[in-house]
Amino acid sequence: MNFIGKEIEDFKVNAYQDGNVKQVTKSDLLGHWSIVFFYPADFSFVCPTELGDLADNYDEFKNAGAEIYSVSEDTEFVHQAWHEKSEEVGKVKYPMIADPAGKLARFFEVLDEDAGQAYRGVFIIDPKGKVRSYTINDMGIGRNAKEVLRTLEAAQFVAEHGDRVCPANWKPGQKTLKPGTQLVGKI
Repeated sequence: MNFIGKEIEDFKVNAYQDGNVKQVTKSDLLGHWSIVFFYPADFSFVCPTELGDLADNYDEFKNAGAEIYSVSEDTEFVHQAWHEKSEEVGKVKYPMIADPAGKLARFFEVLDEDAGQAYRGVFIIDPKGKVRSYTINDMGIGRNAKEVLRTLEAAQFVAEHGDRVCPANWKPGQKTLKPGTQLVGKI
């Protein structure tokens, strides 16, 4: 599977956010950078640590012009109950998408059909709705919001400066590279 450059398909799902249930569609992901963050299940163990980490860094994502959309196979009502019960998840301000039919998880090929849960997938989507980066982890491997943010910022830099690339561990303001024969064997 390769999602790089693949445009997301049309969809319509429910989400819980700020005490309300709302619909989220493909058009909501257009016009800005989006982080689609799949996790296995509400009321679980690693998942609240990840959603809390994203919540703690949410302002940085917003300042970078991105919206976070967490996604699990739970309903919007389970998201609401979890948000109200868990101190960690209670910090979440971004939309918590409900995907009980598995439509999004199947499109992004992260659904474990036997478990009825999504693997830990992170998809960074550009303002035109195309995937620019993604990672998929097994159920027990948590992710780091700062690394997702760093990857987002690198994707944004490359989109803006197509003739330059970002080396390992690059952060905004650091030196980038301009590919060419003058660099061959010199790095």
